[in-house]
Amino acid sequence: MDETIRSVLAEHGGLAGETTDLGDDDDLYRLGLSSHATVNVMLALEDAFSIEFPDEMMRKSTFQSVAAIRAAVTEVMGEQ
Repeated sequence: MDETIRSVLAEHGGLAGETTDLGDDDDLYRLGLSSHATVNVMLALEDAFSIEFPDEMMRKSTFQSVAAIRAAVTEVMGEQ
């Protein structure tokens, strides 16, 4: 799962630096993730994991870090 998340971030996140160097709790917004890029990351994650994020997860904290994204994806996958 982490490899897929990091791949999506590398392709759609517009982050400074390599996603392989990211710590699980590094603040993605401090590393350059914009609001627009967040939407692209969310859509790519939905495609990659065949999920749909519910409206209540549409907040900055959901996409704050690799760990936060992992937790959100895991939660959504468990609800399906």
